[in-house]
Amino acid sequence: MLWPLASLLTAVLATLFAGWLVDQVLQRLAARRPDAPVWGLLRRCRVPLQLVLLAALLLAARPVHRVLHSDDAAVRHGVLLVLIASLGWLSVRVLAAVLEAFLSRYETVTEDASRVRRVRTQLGLVRRVGSAAVWTVTVGALLLTFDTMRTVGTSLLASAGVIGIIAGIAAQSALGNFFAGLQIAFSDTVRIGDTVVVDGQQGTVEEITLSYLVLRLWDYRRLVVPVSYFVARPYENWTRRDPGLLGWALLHLDHRTPVDELRAELERYLAGSGLWDGREWSLTVTDTTPSTIVVRAAMTARDPDTTAALRLAAREHLLAYLRDHHPESLPRVRTEWDRA
Repeated sequence: MLWPLASLLTAVLATLFAGWLVDQVLQRLAARRPDAPVWGLLRRCRVPLQLVLLAALLLAARPVHRVLHSDDAAVRHGVLLVLIASLGWLSVRVLAAVLEAFLSRYETVTEDASRVRRVRTQLGLVRRVGSAAVWTVTVGALLLTFDTMRTVGTSLLASAGVIGIIAGIAAQSALGNFFAGLQIAFSDTVRIGDTVVVDGQQGTVEEITLSYLVLRLWDYRRLVVPVSYFVARPYENWTRRDPGLLGWALLHLDHRTPVDELRAELERYLAGSGLWDGREWSLTVTDTTPSTIVVRAAMTARDPDTTAALRLAAREHLLAYLRDHHPESLPRVRTEWDRA
């Protein structure tokens, strides 16, 4: 009993030491580069790595069956299952860490925010597809270790064509969303962080998966849309090329409004505002009615949120200016009194 117990204890201690050593190395690397998130992801690989090492050592030394007086084949099969599952778990964690390291490196060498959003979207979908593929292979490898499953597999292969057709028809919608997600990721039509309008709902793309896309609306609600929507139907993407937008505010004013003075006031306001990006602005009369004129004040900003804030602030400022300096410019209803 001493040799099996010593072998088992040695395998456990070696596993714990290896996990501690890897953790210490990663902590030292993280101290040198604290801004890199990859070290935290690599530290999450400690537990599956320890399981892989322990299972491999137990398969090599075979001490468990002598301690428990169990059947050697059953024990080895159980340890083999743990080894295969741990390898799948470790592969998924390593894949996530590698992709995150690539994204962090790309963010440091690229100043274009649109390219960073595109790469983040693509890597997110690559991680999901890769994780799904790893777990599929892992489950298949686990099943193939059972003799009964290998026997059943022979008969299943004979009817694989019929099963594939039935599965394809049943999962048509899911497969459509899957390929639509891949198309969105690599065609660069919509990315995480883009501002889009879907069926009149404006929101920011918060998450893209292989089946759905999550929009964060202006009031912090979440709109979940199937990714196939963005392949089959039109939508607005306000930040695909340039995040800057032209915003405008409409004012219904009296015909006596001094438009030139109002235009000069808008120019002064934009010059002192930190929201305006300095590219473009205008103030024009776009329409007239028997009682009012319609004045449109247009201005640009660096992103959709700033554009919305700028046009609201500009509208308030112009109305306050007219109220204080030209109150006759505010719209009013005129009536005539016939003394007769």
